[in-house]
Amino acid sequence: MAIGFAIHKAKRKVSPDLVAQYRTLPVANISDVMSRIAGTNRLRPMHAGGWLGGPALTVKTRPGDNLMVHKAIDLAQPGDIIVVDAGGILVNAIIGEIMSTLAEKKGVAGFVIDGSIRDAGAIRAGSFPVFAAGVAHRGPYKDGPGEINCAISIDGMIVEPGDLIVADDDGVLCVPYDEAAAICKLTEAKKATEEKAIQAIMNGTSDRRWVDETLTRLGCEFKD
Repeated sequence: MAIGFAIHKAKRKVSPDLVAQYRTLPVANISDVMSRIAGTNRLRPMHAGGWLGGPALTVKTRPGDNLMVHKAIDLAQPGDIIVVDAGGILVNAIIGEIMSTLAEKKGVAGFVIDGSIRDAGAIRAGSFPVFAAGVAHRGPYKDGPGEINCAISIDGMIVEPGDLIVADDDGVLCVPYDEAAAICKLTEAKKATEEKAIQAIMNGTSDRRWVDETLTRLGCEFKD
């Protein structure tokens, strides 16, 4: 039995229709609905910018090794996001221009990597979504071990195969499979509330009394 060196079968994943519903929802609003305790701020967009969303194809790999990431590209279905737990170690790049080009050609929606990338200039110039923790010129090894379609953790954010990954310029968030539909509805309501608040600001009708009311409730003194 190969402990920590296995490829598991995916058993579920969020639907394309649900992913499409999330496309107009900012990650910040989703985070608010999820009590502001989920997700990671450490992984940043390495591409030109823009939204990323889709089901997670998870990879756990030895830091600095990308053998299982190569296999994940081969296994990926169009729309999948390859999410890599590389331990947050930044010494060796996990992917570069060749692998990102291959993944994009295959229809992969993007990469989320708790590790480094290289060929940063080429990736930054393109629109193919890549979120990662850093950049390193040193290339990866290809010896394993690792696992595909297993539970992984990034900054304490647990990602199960098939969970919904959403990311934009504010960061990366995992929405659990079983809660994704309910969180979508709550986020739509949250977004609508914020749009009304912005409209009130533009109209000059924004009510700011809550600031002084909160200060008073918390015991702040107003002195001459």
